[in-house]
Amino acid sequence: MNLDWITPAERLSSLPPYVFARLDELKARAREQGLDLIDLGMGNPDGSAPEPVIEAAIAALQNPANHGYPPFEGTANFRQAITNWYHRRYDVELDPDSEALPLLGSKEGLTHLALAYVNPGDLILVPSPAYPAHFRGPLIAGGTIHSLMLKPENDWLIDLAAIPDEVANRAKILYFNYPSNPTTATAPREFFVDIVAFARKHSILLVHDLCYAELAFDGYQPTSLLEIPGAKEIGVEFHTLSKTYNMAGWRVGFVVGNRHIIQGLRTLKTNLDYGIFAALQTAAETALQLPDVYLTEVQSRYRRRRDFLIQGLAELGWDIPKSKATMYLWVPCPVGTNSTDFALDVLQQTGVVVTPGNAFGAGGEGYVRISLIADCDRLGEALRRFKQANIRYQAETLVSQS
Repeated sequence: MNLDWITPAERLSSLPPYVFARLDELKARAREQGLDLIDLGMGNPDGSAPEPVIEAAIAALQNPANHGYPPFEGTANFRQAITNWYHRRYDVELDPDSEALPLLGSKEGLTHLALAYVNPGDLILVPSPAYPAHFRGPLIAGGTIHSLMLKPENDWLIDLAAIPDEVANRAKILYFNYPSNPTTATAPREFFVDIVAFARKHSILLVHDLCYAELAFDGYQPTSLLEIPGAKEIGVEFHTLSKTYNMAGWRVGFVVGNRHIIQGLRTLKTNLDYGIFAALQTAAETALQLPDVYLTEVQSRYRRRRDFLIQGLAELGWDIPKSKATMYLWVPCPVGTNSTDFALDVLQQTGVVVTPGNAFGAGGEGYVRISLIADCDRLGEALRRFKQANIRYQAETLVSQS
C-alpha cells in the first residue's frame, strides 16, 4: 500500500538531523567493519551511579507505595532535597512547593519549556554554539531563532552589547549555559549580573542550563543564575543528575526559579506525562545528599583525564587551555578542515569518536568536542592511534595516513 499521503508535521522539517543519532549510525557501521571504537562523542559518563544511590533505588523498588503514579509535581521529599541542595550550594532560598519541579531529564524540560512559552514566530535568542535542546526546542514550538555567535576571542561569552535593540526588544526568551557545553567556557559573576540587567531591561525570560554545576576544577565554583538579585523574577535554571552522579540513563533532572514560569511548564507536563518514577526520585534525593567527598572524587577523576588528554594533544600540535569545568575538551580542527570531515576522518582512520562542532550550531564550525568519558588508559590508546595515523593539528591542513 502506498503511504506517501502520510506526511510528518511541518515542524519536523525545521529540524536538522540530530547529530548523535547520525553518529550512532556511523559507529554501528564502523563496528561492522571490525573497528575497536573508543567513543568520546556523547557526554555519557562512564561507570555506574554511586552505591548509596543504587541501594536507595533498590529499597524504594521494594516499597509497593512507589509503584503507582507519582504526583505530577514530583514527590515532596525530592522537591525538598532540591531546594536544600540549592541553599547548601548557593545560599539560595526556594519554595519547594512552587519554585522547584522534577523533570524527566533536563533535555525534556528545556524542550517542554519552549512548548509551554513559545508561540509560532516568537523570537528566541540562543548562543551558537549551544547544546542542541536550546535551539531545537524553540524550533519545534515554531519559534524563530536569532543566533548569538560566540567567539573564542571573547572567551565564548555572549556579547550582550552586540545584540541590536530592535532584536532585544522583540526577543521573548534567552537560553544560555555556563559552564558551557560544548565550549567548556565559564562566565564570571559579573556576566550574570549583566545578563539579568539586560533581560529585565528588554523583558526577556532567562533560561539558564546549569547541568555542569559540580564538574568544576582547580578551585573554580560556577555561579547560579538565582544567586543574582532580581534573577528569580525573570528566570529559571535547569539542572540534571546525569553528569555528576553518573545517572544519565535514569532520566532525572529539575528546574527551579520563578514560580509562574514553572507553573506554565507544570501545566504542559500534566498533559504529557506522569513524571518520574517515585523510586527514582527517592534515589535522586540520596544523590543530592551525598557528602562532598564524593564530589571531590568525581572532580579529581575528570581533572586527571583533562590534564592527561591536553598533554597528549600538545604533543600532536594542539595548544588547548585547561578548562575550568565540564567533562569536555573543545578542540580546534586543523586549518582548512571542517568539523564534520575532521570527525569522520578521525573515526575512519582511528576508530575514535568525537563530535563535530557544527552539531551545536554554525558557531561551532571549526571545532570538535571530545568527551572525557574514558579512563586514562583508554585515552592513551586514542592518542596512540592519533600518532599512528598522523592525526595532528597543523597550520594549513589535516594530514592523516593509514
